[in-house]
Amino acid sequence: MGDINKPNHFDAIVIGSGISGGFAAMELCTKGYKTLVLERGRMVKHGEYPTAHMDTWDLPNRNKVSLEEREQHFEKQDRLNWWVNEDNKHWINKDDVNPYNEDERFDWIRGDHVGGRSIMWGRQCYRWSDIDFEANLKEGVAVDWPIRYRDIEPWYDYVETFVGVSGQAEGLKQIPDGKFLKPFPLNCAEQGFRESVANVYPDRVVTPGRVAHLTEYNPEVHKGARGQCQARDRCWRGCPFGAYFSSQSATLPVATETGNLTIRADSVVMEILYDATTKKASGVKVKDANTGEILEYTAQIIFLNASSVASASILLNSRSETFPNGLGNTSGEIGHNLMDHHYGMGASGILPGHEDDYFQGRKPTGFYIPRFTNIDEESKQSGYTRGFGYQGSARRIQNNPEGLVGDALKAQVFKPGPYHIGMTCFGEMLPYHENRMYLNFEQQDKHGFPLITFDAKLRENENKLREHGVKCAVEMLEAAGCTNISSYNSATAPGACIHEMGTARMGRDPKTSVLNQWNQMHDVPNVFVTDGACMTSSGTQNPSITYMALTARAVDYAHKQIQAGKL
Repeated sequence: MGDINKPNHFDAIVIGSGISGGFAAMELCTKGYKTLVLERGRMVKHGEYPTAHMDTWDLPNRNKVSLEEREQHFEKQDRLNWWVNEDNKHWINKDDVNPYNEDERFDWIRGDHVGGRSIMWGRQCYRWSDIDFEANLKEGVAVDWPIRYRDIEPWYDYVETFVGVSGQAEGLKQIPDGKFLKPFPLNCAEQGFRESVANVYPDRVVTPGRVAHLTEYNPEVHKGARGQCQARDRCWRGCPFGAYFSSQSATLPVATETGNLTIRADSVVMEILYDATTKKASGVKVKDANTGEILEYTAQIIFLNASSVASASILLNSRSETFPNGLGNTSGEIGHNLMDHHYGMGASGILPGHEDDYFQGRKPTGFYIPRFTNIDEESKQSGYTRGFGYQGSARRIQNNPEGLVGDALKAQVFKPGPYHIGMTCFGEMLPYHENRMYLNFEQQDKHGFPLITFDAKLRENENKLREHGVKCAVEMLEAAGCTNISSYNSATAPGACIHEMGTARMGRDPKTSVLNQWNQMHDVPNVFVTDGACMTSSGTQNPSITYMALTARAVDYAHKQIQAGKL
């Protein structure tokens, strides 16, 4: 395929090496395409995880980043007060080096390196259903999804089989069952909580979290550099065992084995180039992050997977006579409809009983409670639309007596305390046209790229949903007989949940959307966007497994179009 006489020409270019970019690269390479992956950050290879084997006492300040360093480098990244630590700070962008503007607060959490957030993602994997894909149409919100569950179901099967998702089948219509490995079982307290909640609220199901961890390893299926999960729960440091799914351990190694992959790190994509004669994208303009050299690469097809915000920013900066407002932006929707899930709400309490029950290991997931409101007429709410789900866990409270030292302190510390159970509510955010990101062309970053500016916020529907989410959390703890119940509702800004999406949405009409049902740009047919930018609504479920399914589906479609001479 590739033209050996043109060293900067490839069959395909993938912009971004994270969860969806890595999957696009693997699918293209295994289909025979000479593929260039462009990553704006540094090279990181599997196993290059500097804190992966360190214990807490090996880290400065017991894993806490100093106040001085936080104020200097992580003022925005650390607004959550838990995200930046000694063991993971090398994966997180420094705000003073990577600035952005805010008309409304937006906590844009990201890291520039090969693998992107696939190194430190939460790994929760839940399918969407037609409750999600049909919601916009039924409610008259935004635009209709151009696909339904039947369109993506076989691709969920495909990616889950390769990724390796541990979970427990529950037969729920709001989160369809998938191709599961054996689950990390609920611990004794979590199982007791499941049973108590089911007795009082049978529509509220407490199930083991569905996570991209290999509880069972099959080298013929789980290819790459992978192995079984060791239950160390140090996942955001990078997994040297390849037990959880990441670009480093899974997709990029498979792509490399084909001999068709070229990765160029430290490559800041400035714009996608457009050829008005062919009415297609011709390639990509790149700035070398170290030397400042400007380079151009050409390709037959381009997959844009830089993340929802970064992908939209590249499109908006790709201006030409044909597209003065950004590549493929005749609808004017690029950058708009910015969504994220919202949290900062939930409840916790002390769960009585189980004092003589123990569990072993540090499993990388707790429990999940899928959405149970507004899924049918029986669960319909009058105060808000859409819904919420919960992630939580139950853990022992360690005895920490005051005034004891030596053997007496040691003896007390080793006595098990009661179980503490807590849950965080994750709510859906509607796709408001007014919520957006845009480029400030009067300000540039160190590479000369216009500064990204955010103007998005939670609105009335989200606030009403939050109130009910907290109320239901308390109800479930009460049903389990918990004591010392406390709740919280501190609204986070968009971005904080790290599930940003929607800036180049899919749709049926080119006048109101950017992509068609195949994630293909309406206006530029050889450009595909399969990261979070493509999402038409946000659902309540963690979205990454959906990005991967859409990516595999889009590559398959592009390949068939090329074979048929249509692309």
